Amino acid sequence: MGSRREKTQTLGLIGFGAFGQLAARTLAAHFDIRVCDPARAHTTLPCGRSLRMTTLEDAAGCDVVVLAVPVARLRHLCGVIAPMLRKGALVLDVGSVKVLPVRVMREVLPADVDIVGTHPLFGPQSAASGVQGHKIVVCPVRGDRHRQVAAFLRHLGLQVITDTADAHDRELAVVQGLTHLIAKVLVGLGPLPDRMTTASFDLLREAVDMVRDDPPTVLHAIEVSNPYAATVREAFFTGASELQQRLDM
Repeated sequence: MGSRREKTQTLGLIGFGAFGQLAARTLAAHFDIRVCDPARAHTTLPCGRSLRMTTLEDAAGCDVVVLAVPVARLRHLCGVIAPMLRKGALVLDVGSVKVLPVRVMREVLPADVDIVGTHPLFGPQSAASGVQGHKIVVCPVRGDRHRQVAAFLRHLGLQVITDTADAHDRELAVVQGLTHLIAKVLVGLGPLPDRMTTASFDLLREAVDMVRDDPPTVLHAIEVSNPYAATVREAFFTGASELQQRLDM
């Protein structure tokens, strides 16, 4: 996947939002990338390199197909592209949750394509200077090409964590669920102090800034589409309520 010998391998990138653009910048040197996003008329990377804007059918017919769309749209998209995928293609998603996307792709996509679930544990802001050193989760779904995917991602400098979709969602219900929950509450409190701050508060502000501009679809995926997020939220608010009661005594 994406080696020097396979430099002409085609990659269909369906979705060109903030993360789709980051993926394109990262992968442009390794693939012939074809982008499909009805909301965009052209695709030009910051370096000035243009990418091919194409039809959904053409993007879905590539060697590798990356689904960079909101989790809520994934089932519909999979149903549309299923007859367009070539036999032996590799299909990957990049969603913030894994149980639901993995189930959808396994159920809807044809049996003759390989499937790998991925979740980059970073975003356009935290990886603005490059993806090296960041973490990414790889979830095997169908076929054994997850090993090839993991090797390629390590070649890019990423730390690869291979695990099941269920294990991913259990951990991320805490890791992302609480981070985004707390950040959204703090954003709602208004401008945070930036003068008399402690080191710990500066780290908290940094965490808030990293997720402040995430689109609503990201929060929905993390808090609603993760089957374990509701339990974590309930435990958090219960703990906060109990602490408030003790402090008010």
